[in-house]
Amino acid sequence: MQSPHPNARACWVVGPSRAEIRPEPLAPLREGEVRVRSLHSGISRGTETLVFRGEVPPSETERMRAPFQGGEFPAPVKYGYVNVGVIEAGPPGLIGRTVFCLHPHQTVYQVPAAAVTPLPDGLPPARAVLAAYLETAINAMWDAPPRVGDRVSVVGAGPLGLLVAWLAARVPGCRVQVVDTQAARADIAQALGASFALPAQASEGADLVVHASGQSAGLATALRLAGFEATVLELSWYGTRRVEVPLGEGFHAQRLTLRSSQVGQVAAAQRARWSHGQRLALALSLLTDPALDRLITHHAPFEDLPQVLQRLAAGDTETLCQRIDYTT
Repeated sequence: MQSPHPNARACWVVGPSRAEIRPEPLAPLREGEVRVRSLHSGISRGTETLVFRGEVPPSETERMRAPFQGGEFPAPVKYGYVNVGVIEAGPPGLIGRTVFCLHPHQTVYQVPAAAVTPLPDGLPPARAVLAAYLETAINAMWDAPPRVGDRVSVVGAGPLGLLVAWLAARVPGCRVQVVDTQAARADIAQALGASFALPAQASEGADLVVHASGQSAGLATALRLAGFEATVLELSWYGTRRVEVPLGEGFHAQRLTLRSSQVGQVAAAQRARWSHGQRLALALSLLTDPALDRLITHHAPFEDLPQVLQRLAAGDTETLCQRIDYTT
């Protein structure tokens, strides 16, 4: 017999740049479901701040839906997809397991058992909030894989860009340079196996350039750094913002390829053999490196989440990965 179901609380975006914590009553637990009590959640900086500001394009409202989203864009909407928690009710073999789930920010929630992925042994729950970023980085590396000995430039030293650099630096012979306007990111880039440069000092002639800054100027830098017939892989998501792309200058003479990558679909090169679940399990298995803790620069209690979203959406430049902690 299942234990009594508690009331939960969830964070809802209620208007442009406004969020609030609301009660979230739970139905009785059904057969095949698990009840999860949250330990931590993470904010996907680019996507969630666009949702918070109400900048989801009308054409993308269906593709942008999170797996357990509540409400509709632009608001009110319960959004998010980075949650780590402990199963407190459900099939006996799962009770007490620490799991990752693509669920919005909520204290307690119920989902089908197939929607949760147990954390591998040795992975601290607080670090597992990086899983969604790392899954995106893995998909990017599948979309435009660096080859042995490649010169790789990563423009944008946010969590996604730094994880891409971390993966690429593990390819034998790859020389990876992270490019960002904030010199303070140099130490983290170097700890993850890459060199660092400000845009004006960055090395040109790269075999592969990955852009993850979310800014038009960063994309212009990425195109400038690409070598002859190189690929520029675009990971930034701009929402309703217009982006200026300098496709004059050397773009045609250099015969560059500008390619998009997005985590919603498994990269074409792997799609016949890899599921979303397998890709997520791979990301979790790779997070056992303690060096990645440096990417989680800020944490705050769940009750402060509306204010945290306001800070991030207003242009905060100090935060890499923002973790939200729940009272257990």
